[in-house]
Amino acid sequence: MVSQSMRNPNETRARLLETALQLIWQSNYTSVGVNEICAQAGVTKGAFYHHFDTKAALYEAASAHYWEGMKADLDAIFSPSNAPLEQLEQLIDFVLERQHSERDDLARSSGQEVLGCPFFTAGGQVGAAEDKVRQVAVEMCAYGVRYTVALVRGLEAEGCLNGQPCEEQVGRLVYEFIHGLL
Repeated sequence: MVSQSMRNPNETRARLLETALQLIWQSNYTSVGVNEICAQAGVTKGAFYHHFDTKAALYEAASAHYWEGMKADLDAIFSPSNAPLEQLEQLIDFVLERQHSERDDLARSSGQEVLGCPFFTAGGQVGAAEDKVRQVAVEMCAYGVRYTVALVRGLEAEGCLNGQPCEEQVGRLVYEFIHGLL
């Protein structure tokens, strides 16, 4: 029987979004099915299909949901009230703290301790077969790169960088370096 709280469409949708990301993070996009997502979220398949046409549509919405939380954190880190070197330090702290927290959550829920990136691994797994999933990987990367490009611009303006680096290229390299370490 469905609980009273699960009859609320907004709660059902939020539960599906959170559950999808959690399961995909623990495993991968390809191996997680709609049945598993529904069972873990405690909702019916009918409720799933009321909110999403496909698993890819759920993934796209879940990624946007995740990004909204990340965006708030990144906006605080990259606030103009922080000097560029402070922004860099706060970014490093944020990445490390988030990885420790998410790794601990993952280890508790699944016994795994190795984190991946649900956005890029999912995009890589399905390739062009699932346009929405691939597009999520591209968009998430673009969002992250915008922040690191702004960081590089700030560092250059403060005289913290030698030469005249191409801000776009260095910003992308910083983002890819951090992502590669993760």
